[in-house]
Formats: sequence, C-alpha cells, structure tokens
Amino acid sequence: MCRILDLSLLCTWFRLLALCLFILSLQGCAALKGLQEKSWLFPGHPEKEIERNEFPVANGDDVIGRLAVIRLEEGDTLPDVARHFSLGVNAISAANPGVDVWVPEAGERVTLPLCFILPDAPRKGVVINLATMRLFEYKQNSTSLVVSTYPVGVGAEDRPSPMGQMYVARKAAQPTWHVPASIAADHRKKGDILPAAVPPGPDNPLGEYALYLSRSGYLMHGTNKPASIGLRATNGCIRLYPEDVKRLYKDTPVKTSVRIVNQPYLLGQRNGELFLEVHVPPEGLAAVEFDSISEKLRKIEKDSGRTLDWSKVKKVRTEARGIPVPIFELRQGSESEIPGPIRVEHPDTLYGKPEIPELELDAWYVLAADVSDEIDAKRIAAIINHQGPPIPARVISRSNGYRVIAGPFNDEREAEKAAKRLKIDLEIDGIVIEPVRKG
Repeated sequence: MCRILDLSLLCTWFRLLALCLFILSLQGCAALKGLQEKSWLFPGHPEKEIERNEFPVANGDDVIGRLAVIRLEEGDTLPDVARHFSLGVNAISAANPGVDVWVPEAGERVTLPLCFILPDAPRKGVVINLATMRLFEYKQNSTSLVVSTYPVGVGAEDRPSPMGQMYVARKAAQPTWHVPASIAADHRKKGDILPAAVPPGPDNPLGEYALYLSRSGYLMHGTNKPASIGLRATNGCIRLYPEDVKRLYKDTPVKTSVRIVNQPYLLGQRNGELFLEVHVPPEGLAAVEFDSISEKLRKIEKDSGRTLDWSKVKKVRTEARGIPVPIFELRQGSESEIPGPIRVEHPDTLYGKPEIPELELDAWYVLAADVSDEIDAKRIAAIINHQGPPIPARVISRSNGYRVIAGPFNDEREAEKAAKRLKIDLEIDGIVIEPVRKG
C-alpha cells in the first residue's frame, strides 16, 4: 500500500497556501457576493476578453483596470484561472474567500481582481509591491503614460526579497542557474543533491529568461513552477509566469530602474473617487501602516470637503480582499457611478492548464494516494498536476475509494524520478507500478 504523510503538510509552498486560504476563508464575503449577484443581472452578453496586462494611466489617476466575474467549469482550479488572466493565486484566493482552490464547484462565480491601485512610488521603470505581489512597469508612449503589470512570486518569510532602489544589471535568455550554497544545503537535508549549475531546460527554476538586478544574487526571472506565482515561496528573487517574463524581458532594457516596496495599504483616485485597497500586511506592521493611511485619509477628507465612509474603511481593512473599494460617502440623492464587474466568457481552454495524457497499459505509473473521499483524491491529483516540472496525475475510482495515479512514464527510471520528487516536494510516499503489459 501507498503510505501518505499528513496531507496538510504536502509541501512548503502548499502549507503556506493552505494557511493563507484558511485565514482568508474566515473573512466575510457578503459585500462582494452582493456585487457579483448584481453584476449578473446586467443585460448583454459576457465579454470574450478583458485587458489584464497593459493599461493607460490618465493624469491624476492612480487606479487602473476593472473587476470581472467568470463562471467556473468542471475541472477548473483557481491557479489555472489565475494564470489565464495574469493573476497570482494570492489575489484570486483573497478575492474569493471560501472557494476551494483546487476543487471549486462547477458553475461557481468567481471575481477576477483585475483592478489595481498603483504603488506610491515614482512612475518610472519597474516598481514591485511585495505586499500585493505585483510588478508594474511604466512606459511613456507618444501621447501618454502606459503601465504593464504582472503577478509575481516573492521571497519567503525566512528569505525575503530585498527592498529599495536598484536597476537591471544584465539580462540572459536560456540562463544557467548557478546554485547558491544555501539552497544546495537545504536540498541536501531532503536527500536531493543539486549540481553546481543547472543548464537551460525543464529542470531549471529560472525558466527561459532572467533579468539580473544590481543587488547581487537577486533576479527577476521565469519559472518551471507557475502555480507558485502569487506566493511567498522564492529564495528572495522575483518570479514571473513564463509568458509574462518573456514580455518583461523584451520590454526592459539593461539599466532600467527597479524599485521594490512593501505597501499593503493603497490609496488612489480615479474620476474624482477615492479608493482604498488593503492586503494582509506583514506581522507587526499592520498598526503602523494603517496609522499612516488613516492620517492621509483624514487630510483628504478635510481638503476635499467630502465625508469618508469610515465604516467602509474599517470593513475594507478587516477583510483585506486586495480589491480597490470607493470610500467616499455618497452625496445625498446621488447614486454610485462606479461600474460593476464585467462578465467574462469562459475561454475554451485555460492557458497553461495541465494536460493529462491518456492511460497506457504498457507505461509505468506511481501510486500517489489511496483515499476514501473523492474530493480529497481530486485535490491531491490537482496539486500533483501543478508541480514543476509537470507530473501528470489522475483519479481512478474503485469499489471502496479512489486512487491517485501519477504518469504515464516511459520507463522505470522516469517513474522512480517522479516518485522521488513527490517525496521531496510533497512528502508523498509513492509506489512505482510496473506496466500491465510488457514488451
């Protein structure tokens, strides 16, 4: 039989994700659900596409983009939806508390938080906000300022990303990863011996493109683990989806300035309205950061002559949904002119969604789990499918439960390698299964 360790401890980044999601699930969601319900009463057809990366920045405005809503289909996961719409798993999870990350219900409506308040920093070069886990790159075209924005993975708590002013020192396509001694030591403790250098290819954690920062040892780079975008899961580097880092690499010359900030509380204006966006702040900084924002709010209220809805400010702070919310009180007799979310049509295929090969009788497999609950089995399979490099997995039902099978693999060596990765990355004890039909 397959021995499975405590599934709540599947892997480092999954433990972090599970903890974050548990906290988020405790937060209220009535306001956003009301917004979603109202938006689905709007007449007209859903949009086929919505802008997710490039936005003009109007003079005096700090808020870009627009919220959207999409109906999930059978087999969707939030990481797949997030990647298709260039969102991090943190953002889509915070915007949809209570929605199962790996096995959401078909037909469920989820909010796509594609509305952002720009960081409080000079609008030039690249600005990265660690609190929102989002990168902004400013470009001046012939008529206006344009910002490109992408979700990122950032440093874990014990190896945080650096903050401050730096610049792009050099760039490399198909980079070689020279393994830092500290990372090699961490892997040795798990029985995973890394080489001194990892050449370009599917095992290279830098992906296909890397931009080296002037702060030695830190990069903005791609990844072979796209499901980690939107998590504090790196060794301090800034990690992007493969498709996003390709655009960033092309658009970013050497010497481009890079400023990294940590701003969980964001204020911004658009069309005369004031918005507040709150993300879960680092432990110990919540009160200090909010005191600073409160001071700004009181000054804005005094200077503008308009009253702030302080109950809404408190609610936005408590929920920390990562969504810009208007906080001025409505004038008597007026109605809000803030547009509701756009309904987006579900794409035929979610970009980057793992593809599961057909079962093959003459292939090798790994038995990864044997459980009684179908949802548990589907969740384990989804987590395995989103490993990097990919390990395909499926659920097979049997008379008294469900099995999660990883594969197919061409030979015993490939199956053993996959079993080892399941053990190191997810703490799953898998059993290699020989082909049913040999020769």
